[in-house]
Amino acid sequence: MMSHPLPRSTLEQEILTVTELTTSIKEWLESQFSWVQVKGEVVNLRKQTSGHLYFTLKDAHSQISVVLFRHNASSISRLPKDGDQVVVRGELNLYLPRGNYQIIARTLNYVGIGELLLQLHERKAELEKRGWFDPTHKKPLPIFPKTIGVVTSPTGSVIQDILRILKRRFPYFHLILNPVRVQGNGAAEEIAQAIHSFNQHRLADVLIVGRGGGSLEDLWAFNEECVAAAIFLSDIPVITAIGHETDLSIADYVADVHAPTPSAAAEIAIREWTAHSHFLRNVQQQALHAITHTLRYLYSQLAGLERQPYIQSPHLLLLPYTQRLDEWVQALGQTVNAYFQRKGDQLHRCHQLLEGLKPTARIAQTRKQFALYFHRCQHGFFYYSAHKKEMLCAITESIAYKQKEIIWKKTLSLRSFPSPSLLIKQIQKSLFVKKERLTQLIHHLRSIDPKNLLKRGYCIPFSEKEHSITMESRRLQPGERLVLLFDDGKVSVVVDRLIPK
Repeated sequence: MMSHPLPRSTLEQEILTVTELTTSIKEWLESQFSWVQVKGEVVNLRKQTSGHLYFTLKDAHSQISVVLFRHNASSISRLPKDGDQVVVRGELNLYLPRGNYQIIARTLNYVGIGELLLQLHERKAELEKRGWFDPTHKKPLPIFPKTIGVVTSPTGSVIQDILRILKRRFPYFHLILNPVRVQGNGAAEEIAQAIHSFNQHRLADVLIVGRGGGSLEDLWAFNEECVAAAIFLSDIPVITAIGHETDLSIADYVADVHAPTPSAAAEIAIREWTAHSHFLRNVQQQALHAITHTLRYLYSQLAGLERQPYIQSPHLLLLPYTQRLDEWVQALGQTVNAYFQRKGDQLHRCHQLLEGLKPTARIAQTRKQFALYFHRCQHGFFYYSAHKKEMLCAITESIAYKQKEIIWKKTLSLRSFPSPSLLIKQIQKSLFVKKERLTQLIHHLRSIDPKNLLKRGYCIPFSEKEHSITMESRRLQPGERLVLLFDDGKVSVVVDRLIPK
C-alpha cells in the first residue's frame, strides 16, 4: 500500500497484484460500512437448494447484490418476491473471486418497517437537539431505595424477573406495580400516565420501566414522545429495560439509566446491602464512574465484535467457497466434456492407425507390390532373353561370315605370306578370340535366363485357356485349370478355392 500522501510518478508507484488490490478494497470497504440499511426493489430472486436467497436490490438508477442466508431467512414471516419494496439490514461484503461487492442481509423488512425507522431517526434527532439525551440531566440513583416502582405488564416475564432478583438480593424490599399495556393503541399514554402518577404522589424512590423483546412495531410505544417527556420530566430516577440488549428505544436514551435486561434493572435499582454504608457513599461516584466507563467500553467492544460478520454468522466464512464451488462445478463439467471429446478424437485416430498397421493389410500391400515387381522382372527377362538370342545368332552368323572372308582372303594372298604355317597360326588366334567372346556372351545369357529362377524353388503359373502367365489370384475362378512351369517340367492343376489374404 502507498503511504505517501502526495501522488507519485508511475515508475515510483507500488505494483499490486489483483488479489492484493481487491483484498485492500475489501478490508477498507467492510470496515467503513460494517452495518448498513438499504431500501429498494427486489429483482432476480433466486432460491438455492441450500435454502439461501440471492437477489438484487435496485432503485431507479443503481442496483446491488444481496445474500440472505437460510438461518436469517427462516425468521422472516414471508419470503420476498420480485417487485417487493423492502429494507434490508446487514453488512457490506466484497466477494474476492469476482471482485463484486454485496450485502449480507441479517433482517428484511418491507417498506412499512422502513418508514417506522425513518420516523424513529427523525424523532431521535429532534429530541437530541432539545438536550433530552444530555448526560447532565441524568439523575443519580438512590443508594438504598425504600420503595421501587415498576411500570410494565402484570402478565409478562418482566415483573417475574424483577421479583426474583429482588427476593434474592434485597429481601426487605417494597415494590409497587402500576400495570399498563406495553404495546398496541393507547399503550404509550398509559405508560406516560403511570410515570406521572408515581411522581405526583412520590410513591417510589426509583422507577423501572420495561418490557420483553419484540419487533420494532411491538416496541413502538416506548418511542413515542409522550413517554420520553414523562421520563425526562420525572423527578424520580428512571431505569429502562426495554427489549433485548441490541434494542434501543428513545425511552432508553432519555432515561437516567439503561439496563440491558429487566433482571439487570432490578440489580441496578438496589445495591448490595453492606455494613459500611458510609464507605459506600464515599466510593459510590468513583465506582459508578469506573463501572460505567468499563461497561461502556465493554459494550462498545462487544458491539464491535457482534458487528463482525464472521462472528455473527459462520455462513459468511463459507460464502466465498460456496459460490466458488458452484463455479467450479460448472467449469468441471465443461472440462470433463472437453476431455472426453479430445480422448474420443485420439481413439478414432488410433483406430485408423491400427487398421493401417494390421499385418493382413501390410501383407496384402506387400503381395501386391511383389506381384507388380515380379511381372515387370518376368517381362524384362523374356524381352532381354529374346533380344540376346537374336544378338547371339547375328554374332554367330557374323563370325562365320568373317571366318569365310578371312579364309578366302588368306587363300588369295598366300603368295604374300612368307609361309603357310604362319597364316594358319594367325587364323587360329583370331578364331580363339572370337570363341572366347562367344563363350562369354553365352554365359551372360544363361545367367539372366528366367528359367534359372525355377531352379530356386519358384514356379510360373500359366492359364491353360489363355496360354498366358497369371499375375493375380483374384482373376482366377474355382474349377479353372492352370499349368505350373517348374525347372524339370510342367504340372497341370485345377483351382479348388480362393484363400483370402
